[in-house]
Amino acid sequence: MPGNTAPIYSKVADWQWISGIATANTTKDLISGTSYLVFTADPTNGGYVKKLRIRHTGVNVATVMRVFINNGSVTTTVTNNILFDEIGIGANATVSETSASTLYELPINEALPPGYRIYVTIGTAIAGGLAVSTVAGKY
Repeated sequence: MPGNTAPIYSKVADWQWISGIATANTTKDLISGTSYLVFTADPTNGGYVKKLRIRHTGVNVATVMRVFINNGSVTTTVTNNILFDEIGIGANATVSETSASTLYELPINEALPPGYRIYVTIGTAIAGGLAVSTVAGKY
């Protein structure tokens, strides 16, 4: 017997964001180094994450951003984290007042259980930093 035969929709929008992402972390399992928390699901009902939006906040070299899902426990235990996806972020040679910086979007399109988190790391240290906003909803 199916547990739920009706579609489920978010109750309220849940935008979360962070800026100042600049420190490299070359680990591939999140258990050490600098990581950045970009989303925490509602502690009671969980949430749905549609996508991550990533922008340069200054002049940067190219890097890769790794996206991890964490089960809500400590990140220092390898079995609490999974590498979900990666996205290449190109260099940003100038900061301009007349043209927009490149926007990167990474689709997530997943429901997360209560208290689950999304962390990101970058593979190369960058000077100007990145900002990440999470487009999501609370159940």
